[in-house]
Amino acid sequence: MNFSSKLIEEAVQAFASLPGIGKKTALRLVLHLTQQPVEHTEQFAEAILKMRKGIKECERCHNISDQQVCAICMDQQRDHTTICVVESIRDIMAIESTGQYRGLYHVLGGVISPIEGIGPSELNIDSLADRIEKGTVKEIIMAISPTIEGDTTIFYIAKKLKNTAASISTIARGISFGGELEYADELTLGRSIATRMPYKKD
Repeated sequence: MNFSSKLIEEAVQAFASLPGIGKKTALRLVLHLTQQPVEHTEQFAEAILKMRKGIKECERCHNISDQQVCAICMDQQRDHTTICVVESIRDIMAIESTGQYRGLYHVLGGVISPIEGIGPSELNIDSLADRIEKGTVKEIIMAISPTIEGDTTIFYIAKKLKNTAASISTIARGISFGGELEYADELTLGRSIATRMPYKKD
């Protein structure tokens, strides 16, 4: 792809570095910005910079937040006796969009995968155990993608928490084995949460 402007080329490369955006799409976005008022582009750039500098990780559940503790953890209208364990922040957004769940969350930051060099110590498992031991949690919902790595992670966490009073359940297998949670449709995901099943700790 030949560019008549070095500035355009650099902007295209910047957009193309984002996931899911190829060079053609990046070029369309850049050309769109060149046709907008300078003030619009400044607001666009300022919003991204402000987000990147100001965003925090919730010290309780590891969700993204504007404050030290996220809005979900702070919401007293939610069920604080239930924690839904997910792999990523995107999974929280997917579950929240179903409107079927009103408890709290805990973001692991991935799943156990020896092939990729990801062990339990690389995930937010110890902080989950601390929450269970210190709090009044009655149920832990494992909303983790149904893959070999996901099942391994559930097994490890269940074993670690086997001496706690909290029950462990998994989302119903309306989510196909090997599928990614974030790509499930809202109806299927919502039903999976609503019809979750107990998970045996042993």
